[in-house]
Amino acid sequence: MPSDADAINLTHHFLIAMPGLEDASFARSVVYLCEHSPRGALGLVINKPTDINLKNLFDKVDLPLGRDDLAAAPVLQGGPIHTERGFVLHEAIRAEGGDAGASVYASTMAIPGGLEMTTSKDVLEAIATGAGPRKVLVTLGYSSWGEGQLESELAENSWLTVGADPSVIFDTPIEQRYDKALSLLGLQAWMLSHGAGHA
Repeated sequence: MPSDADAINLTHHFLIAMPGLEDASFARSVVYLCEHSPRGALGLVINKPTDINLKNLFDKVDLPLGRDDLAAAPVLQGGPIHTERGFVLHEAIRAEGGDAGASVYASTMAIPGGLEMTTSKDVLEAIATGAGPRKVLVTLGYSSWGEGQLESELAENSWLTVGADPSVIFDTPIEQRYDKALSLLGLQAWMLSHGAGHA
């Protein structure tokens, strides 16, 4: 059994679904991994839109949306777990004069690579006033793997991995994110076969 020191850490990486991965939640998906440790992994699917946009979401939580640039942005299906809860992936916002490592939002996970994932309503309240992070991706639900589970799926060639590029998350149209993530590896979808990696 490899030690923790030998373990791969895919935090701030993309998981790109191989064609053979036919699970409805993950087929042709790109997952941004917010956290990966020997205990497991947590991520957000960044390319599966719901039929709700941010204007609808803000209406549901009784907040105005003071950002016209975000009103039509779709809320995404972040994964099959806690699909009733919102998760906000955004650029890091630091408290002025406070602890250099502290986020200004309550329930926030700092991710190496300059991003944060927040689950508290205060980030939505900041966005509602026109403040808050400029680059934002909102999902309902998240994706999670238990200890050793993601490593097993990687060994089965269910996923390709590549270091994350925030421009794919925030600046690339949703329908182009799968191909754009593949291009970070120098690949195109037609190069992947359903049976890749299985003799």
